[in-house]
Amino acid sequence: MNNLHSILLIVIIAIVTICIRFLPFWIFRNDKQTPGFINYLGKVLPFAIMGMLVVFCLKGVSLTEAPHGLPELIACVVVIGLQIWKRNTSLSIISGTVCYMIMVQLIF
Repeated sequence: MNNLHSILLIVIIAIVTICIRFLPFWIFRNDKQTPGFINYLGKVLPFAIMGMLVVFCLKGVSLTEAPHGLPELIACVVVIGLQIWKRNTSLSIISGTVCYMIMVQLIF
C-alpha cells in the first residue's frame, strides 16, 4: 500500500508539473496576441523578484553586533561592482556568494 501511495504521488506531481509548464503555451498560442499585462509582468517581475531576494538575504543582518554587517556589505559591493563592470548576472551572484562564504568561514 505504501509503495502504491508513493507511485501515485509521484505520477500526480509529474502530471501537475507538466501541465503547469505547458499551460502558458496552450493559453497564448502563436495565433493569439499576448495581452499587454502579461508583457508588462514579463518586464517588471524579474527586477521585483531580485529586489525581494536582496531584502530576504539582508533581513537578518545586525548592525549593532560584530561584524556589523561588514561581510554582507562587502559581498553586495562585489555583486554590484561586477554587475556594472561585466554585465553578467551569473558571474556577479556567484562571485558575491563565494566572497561572502569565504569571509564568513575564514575571516569573520
